Amino acid sequence: MKRRALFSVYKKEGIDEFARFLSQMDYEVLSTGGTYQHLKGKGVPVTEVSEATGFPEVLDGRVKTLHPVVHAGILAMRDKKEHLKEIEEKNIAPIDFVVVNLYPFEETIQNQKSSLEEIIEQIDIGGVALIRAAAKNYKDVVVLVNNQDFEFVRKEMSEKGSVSLETKMLLAAKAFSHTAYYDGLISSFFNQKTNQKFPVEHSIPLKLESHLRYGENPHQEARLYKSGVDHNISLLSSEILWGKEMSYNNYLDADACLDILREFVSNDPFCVVIKHTNPCGAALGNTILDAFERAKAGDPVSAYGGIVGFNKTVDAATAAKMNETFFDIVLAPDYDEAALALLKGKKNLRILKLKGEDWSKQGKNYRRIENGFLLGDWDNIGFYPEKWEAAAKRSATESEARDLKFAWKIAQYVKSNAIVYVKNQQVFGAGAGQMSRVDSARIAAIKAQEFGFDLKGAVMASDAFFPFRDTVDNAAKLGITAIIQPGGSVRDADSIQAADENNMAMVFTGVRHFKH
Repeated sequence: MKRRALFSVYKKEGIDEFARFLSQMDYEVLSTGGTYQHLKGKGVPVTEVSEATGFPEVLDGRVKTLHPVVHAGILAMRDKKEHLKEIEEKNIAPIDFVVVNLYPFEETIQNQKSSLEEIIEQIDIGGVALIRAAAKNYKDVVVLVNNQDFEFVRKEMSEKGSVSLETKMLLAAKAFSHTAYYDGLISSFFNQKTNQKFPVEHSIPLKLESHLRYGENPHQEARLYKSGVDHNISLLSSEILWGKEMSYNNYLDADACLDILREFVSNDPFCVVIKHTNPCGAALGNTILDAFERAKAGDPVSAYGGIVGFNKTVDAATAAKMNETFFDIVLAPDYDEAALALLKGKKNLRILKLKGEDWSKQGKNYRRIENGFLLGDWDNIGFYPEKWEAAAKRSATESEARDLKFAWKIAQYVKSNAIVYVKNQQVFGAGAGQMSRVDSARIAAIKAQEFGFDLKGAVMASDAFFPFRDTVDNAAKLGITAIIQPGGSVRDADSIQAADENNMAMVFTGVRHFKH
């Protein structure tokens, strides 16, 4: 009985050449509707599946290959005499090649104009069944889900006369990964539609985006994967206009930079400088150049080798000033022509253009632990100063209130324990990642003093409450006049008393911003 190869594909690049090759290798090529017409039009000898099954396509093509003649031909184990006898008695020919790629569900949900009915129709049923059947019986069946694999399979067959078991198993692994990704996209879509934030069973659709030179350290391997479909501004939707490939740490730092930029989209010109995912400097300015100079001044030492982010188009004057310092990456919504030419003069600088209009942060936050994941909401509760509570006797002045709002936005993105000093909407010092909040405050003050900032009249933000009044007392000695913090400590009264004794304003936000 003649061997068979089944083709049922949406993406048709290269299939006629591969089908013709198999035909020349004495395989009968079977195919479904659109693929059949394509191969026939290319002059490839091809038999329609409905002719082989004796059953026509039905339900507008929803059922084409779901038939025993097809699936028995795939699933029959060639080393089992009973299987071979049974399919022979039923006049079913073995199918040794299954070439399938699936309906464009991913592309359809990427198009925001797609209706629910259009999306549902792109959920492939028969194709997934064919892939799984062939991959399950990989010892006897070659399954191909990626057209790019045609060439190396053809080469192996030409050189060896057959496809090795090792190659078959590799292709089966690719096939199961492909259907898992596809089903992950579908389940994510339905979970989103039904507001299932934390389903009992959950899959994360990931697709390889790029190879990274190494991971967090040179001895660690790493790759970049894209998770599902997004329509918002992200690093993966941005365009690298200049520079070498991004590293693992580059992506982490740049993502931290982008998160802060989201907070200042509609503000005056804003700049932030990131080092090891923490903002070492940030400021609003009258111009984008002014914002950059003020942000860099917050910690010019740490800024070296850091990442710079802007909320507005970068101009030539800012680019020229940037070129005086070594930076790894610059992110911005756009660059004028002269600025881009100047920045490209730095061969080691990566220039990223943020693309899109939706600055929201979508999806969920996944954190890997051994044998599991922590899944939670992003810390993007929003910014609602109208809900804040004036805790101390003295209210904040207009300028203090403006600085408190700025400081609170920045503190949200500083590693805990976080303390941030701000004056005139410019970071004067930041203390990050310390085991003690007192130590974070001390480090932030050291930074401020080291770079010539006078903390008298500055404000302080703390990402969590003060367990004791000591941080407040120390802030008063520095000249801090207003504090913003979540509140909620059993000793809040002590901190409020310290503020009152030092004639400081204190605002409770009711929201904690731990960042680990």
